[in-house]
Amino acid sequence: MSINSTLKKEGITVINSLSTSEINNIASNISEKLVNTFPEHNLNKSDLFISICRLNMYIADMPNDMAMAKYFYRNNSIYFSKNMNLEDLNTLAIHECLHYIQTSTNSRGKLLRLGLYNLENIPNTGMALNEAAVQNMAVETTNSELDTVRYYGMDLSTASPDFYPIQTALLNEIIYFTGSYPLYHSTLYCNDVFKNTFIAKSNVKAYNQIEKNFDLIFEYETKLSNEIYKLSECSSDVKGLNKMKKINSRIDDIKKIIQEKTIETQNIILVNCFNSELNSIKTLEDIKDFQSKLYNFKHLIISTDDYSFYNEFYVEMMAKIDEKKEFILKFGNISTTDSLTNDLSFIEEKTFGFQFFKQLFGKLKLLFEEKIREKEL
Repeated sequence: MSINSTLKKEGITVINSLSTSEINNIASNISEKLVNTFPEHNLNKSDLFISICRLNMYIADMPNDMAMAKYFYRNNSIYFSKNMNLEDLNTLAIHECLHYIQTSTNSRGKLLRLGLYNLENIPNTGMALNEAAVQNMAVETTNSELDTVRYYGMDLSTASPDFYPIQTALLNEIIYFTGSYPLYHSTLYCNDVFKNTFIAKSNVKAYNQIEKNFDLIFEYETKLSNEIYKLSECSSDVKGLNKMKKINSRIDDIKKIIQEKTIETQNIILVNCFNSELNSIKTLEDIKDFQSKLYNFKHLIISTDDYSFYNEFYVEMMAKIDEKKEFILKFGNISTTDSLTNDLSFIEEKTFGFQFFKQLFGKLKLLFEEKIREKEL
């Protein structure tokens, strides 16, 4: 498909190209914002400025007021809505320029990656995760504050209430464990630092499912938008009212799926990351930090009217923490030699064999410590 056909399909009509001075001003504005907001990523203001200046920039009629900017890698161009104030670029304009910065192509110009979005994988993965990461970076450059909003029966907090609110809210839960540096580094430089960091904080299966769920949520949001558009086109006669009823039913079903996938993703993050941190506890100070982190996670929770998983999980984790605390108070800080004993203490089945081996390993530990003391004397 030619670029003109693509623009037509997207509903974009070019009005005029930007002048060199206008492009320079935009490049200067964005490069300064990115360098100042993300100093830890060693972005070079001069290099960014020169790179962004290479973009072809146009003023265009966009399909709706929400689409204020659009980047196309195939012709190295970005299209700004005629309604955008180019002197005060909003997050969407910065979002699209970030897409340009993160683009990775081969020698033939074929797109390989857009940050977290890996097009070399079959099927392609990470598209929605990358969109959320880019939007998170864009809102940080404008110092946007967290806002509490309600979508599809869910209450959530995000600094991007109008664009990718669910994905950015979920991403903030992930950042709670990984920190933002690995995420933004991989978003800018098209590598797997973020993926590997999150896997280290959870596991491969959790990461793959979360990545898949992000894409599914985005897919169903697109379907929802299409159904809402169809609804707006319905007539007010009997035939139109019957059609509206069917569309509304589909809309309710899609909203339900989005809610289910969102909560499922949240629970995957919650369970896998906190279980991983639980297993790494060695000292009473670790326990204190864990309790604080578990409690404060509640501020990030995406909730529904009947959501109770976090509270139930919290109680379960606190019970396991009590067992860890009891073990440390009795035997001291947990070391590598304690790992097998510690794992056994969390086996739920209190069989005769379990109790026997638990006591056996406890005695072996004490004997080992006694031999160490004898050598020291």
